[in-house]
Amino acid sequence: MSKGIALSVSASVLFAVMYYYTSLLAPLTGVEIFGWRMLLTMPCMTVFMLMAREWKLVTALVQRLIANPRLLIGAMVSSILMAAQVWLFMWAPLNGYSLDVSLGYFLLPLSMVLTGRIVYGERLSYLQKVAVFFATLGVCNEFYQVGGFSWATLLVVIGYPIYFVLRKRIKTDNLGGLWLDMTLMLPVALWFVQSGEQGFNVFDQYPWLSLLIPVLGVISASALVSYILASRLLPFGLFGLLSYVEPVLLLVVALLLGESIKAGEWLTYIPIWMAVAVLVFEGFRHMTRQRRRA
Repeated sequence: MSKGIALSVSASVLFAVMYYYTSLLAPLTGVEIFGWRMLLTMPCMTVFMLMAREWKLVTALVQRLIANPRLLIGAMVSSILMAAQVWLFMWAPLNGYSLDVSLGYFLLPLSMVLTGRIVYGERLSYLQKVAVFFATLGVCNEFYQVGGFSWATLLVVIGYPIYFVLRKRIKTDNLGGLWLDMTLMLPVALWFVQSGEQGFNVFDQYPWLSLLIPVLGVISASALVSYILASRLLPFGLFGLLSYVEPVLLLVVALLLGESIKAGEWLTYIPIWMAVAVLVFEGFRHMTRQRRRA
């Protein structure tokens, strides 16, 4: 289990490092960095699946697509939803939205809880209701202060649940489905890189990027592989709790990049952090009960 915890924390740290790393890739734009990340991560993902003997998931999915071509529509929508999140993750630190995105990741667990209640009829526990109450206080303050959340926050909070629900609906919620999502992104990623101001000639004008861009691919692939391995080694509850490490680190990165929490925004963040703390407490209590039963 210690190996799984180390991998999970490493994945969160690597994602946070990548969040900050984009600020070093000037003069590339957010869409160009997105393109490079996909072009470099996809081969690593393929090699990992072959080595982990998971390629059968891709084969089975391709067979389903051949038997039911209409499934490709759902797969394309799934890929677009994932691409939007990956692009935002690359774009936000360069454009002053890193704090908004980190807030979205803090709210995401609560958004997933509510999605389970609305879409699948899952009942909320007492502590989940308490967490929703605290989060609601934060949401109300944000609406009072600025009239609502930024589009970047909403894209994370709403976009990810839709993505997960769709993948579950079309039965692509496995590594094969993730590989397909990334594969369908490749033409767009290639176009983003090629249509940039320098295109693939960027290394001629900015030689140092020939070192920095490959490192981006290494960080991205390492984070993804660590995340996948951790999900297999850890109990689901503990894996879910450790996922809260990432938004904390993203907040730190946002502050390092020069963004700040304004006086009126503390009444948004504090209740939301309290809501997350309640969910973490519930998760630990649930794991303790499981161990006692075992």
